[in-house]
Amino acid sequence: MTSLLAYLPLDFGFAHAMAIVLILTLWAFYTPILGVLGRGSLNSQLHIVRLRWFQMHESLPREDRLFDAVLLGHISNSISYFGSGTLLVMAGLVGALANVNNVFLLTRGLSFIDHGMSLQLFTLCVFLLTAILVQCFFSFTYALRKMAYTFAMLGGLPATKADSEQARIMGEQSAVVLTEAVRSINTGIRGYYYAVAAIFLFAGPYACIAATLTITALLYYRQLFSPTATAIAKYVDALKGVKG
Repeated sequence: MTSLLAYLPLDFGFAHAMAIVLILTLWAFYTPILGVLGRGSLNSQLHIVRLRWFQMHESLPREDRLFDAVLLGHISNSISYFGSGTLLVMAGLVGALANVNNVFLLTRGLSFIDHGMSLQLFTLCVFLLTAILVQCFFSFTYALRKMAYTFAMLGGLPATKADSEQARIMGEQSAVVLTEAVRSINTGIRGYYYAVAAIFLFAGPYACIAATLTITALLYYRQLFSPTATAIAKYVDALKGVKG
C-alpha cells in the first residue's frame, strides 16, 4: 500500500480519492441500486415488452418481418454513431496525455481550473477521463456485437406461432440477448454523464463530488419519477394483464 501511494501526486488527498471512488462506484452499481430503490431500470422493465415483441414476431409471415429488422437496424446505427464519436474523443484525450505539459500550461488561464493543482494531479485527472471514455467505447462495441447476435437469433426464429417448447425458449432467449445489448448501450451512455462529473475534478474534489451526486440524482429521477418512467411502468403493468 505504501509503495502504491508513492506513485500518487503529492497534492492527491483523501477528498480526491473519495471523488474518484464515488464516480466509479455509482456508475458500476447504478442498476443494482435502482433495483433496491424501486422496480429496477427502465431497460429491465421493458424486457417483458421485448419478449412480447418476439412472440408476436414468431406469428408473423416471413415477408412481414422486415419492419422488425428495420427497427433493430436503427438501434445498431445509433450504437455505431456513439462508438465512432467516443473513439474521436478518446483520440483527443490520448493526444492530451501525450502533450500533457503543453495542455497543462494552456489551462492555467482558465478560471474553472484549480490553479493549485500540480502537473501530476492534472495528468491523473486526464487519465481518469480517458479511462472512463475507454470503458464507454468497450460498452458500445460490445453492444454492437450483441445486436449482431440478436439479428442472427431473430432470423432463426420459427416461421410459425411459438406453440412449442423449443420455439418459446428461442423467443425468450432472443429477448434476453436484446435486453443485454440495450444494457451495454445504457452503460456507455451513462458513462458520458459520469465523464462530465469527472471533468469537475479539474475544479477540485468537492466540486466533483457535488457534480457526481447531482448527475446521479438526475439519472435516478429519470428512471424512477419522470413522466417517461411512469408511462413505461403503467404500460408494463397493462401488458402483464394481457392474455395471449
